[in-house]
Amino acid sequence: MSKLKVLCYGVSVDGFGAGPNQSMDNPMGIGGMSLHGWFLPTKTFQAMHIVVLGGGETEGTTGIDDDFAAKGFENIGAWIMGRNMFGPMRGAWEDHTWKGWWGDNPPYHTPVYILTHHARPSIEMEGGTTFHFVTDGIEAALKMAKASAKGKNIRLGGGANTIRQYLSSKLVDEMHIALSPTLLGSGESLLRDINLVELGYECVDYVPSEKAMHIVFKQNKKY
Repeated sequence: MSKLKVLCYGVSVDGFGAGPNQSMDNPMGIGGMSLHGWFLPTKTFQAMHIVVLGGGETEGTTGIDDDFAAKGFENIGAWIMGRNMFGPMRGAWEDHTWKGWWGDNPPYHTPVYILTHHARPSIEMEGGTTFHFVTDGIEAALKMAKASAKGKNIRLGGGANTIRQYLSSKLVDEMHIALSPTLLGSGESLLRDINLVELGYECVDYVPSEKAMHIVFKQNKKY
């Protein structure tokens, strides 16, 4: 059975999953890229980067960080993400030439369901990624993702507001956050107004590396 998972989600020590003022120059807000200091050097990321750019040999670090990075792509049959993760534009889709941050061959290689208030035709990309734009809310997106995943898991990407919506509805089965040793001061708070205990989540894993603290939460179905 498909499970909805938040995986490899970087969070600052002061609780932000993205910095302020997202823009073309700062896709994750000001300072937001520091949340991925653990992920970018890994063999998993470097292999993805090579596929996007073409050619080259896979390098990168191994160990705890790479183990968690690799788990983030295992048995994934679909993705869900918020519109802010897809791009910096707001309001109606005035520019249909924008196809995301990732070039012609995004790293997803599955159907990706993007939550938005504004309809837009689906976009087929290279490598098996198709972006679908969902205007009917989080449960509709999850239903479509489960149908596409065919028993595989569904990975829930950012932004923080999207994750909070699914957490509040008790729809997230598992969440892995990578607590990075950085301060953002402001931005998108991951757990603002979220009480994980009341929602039935418990910490089941806690693994430090040189660059991050990896924490895994699962929902206790008894709640």
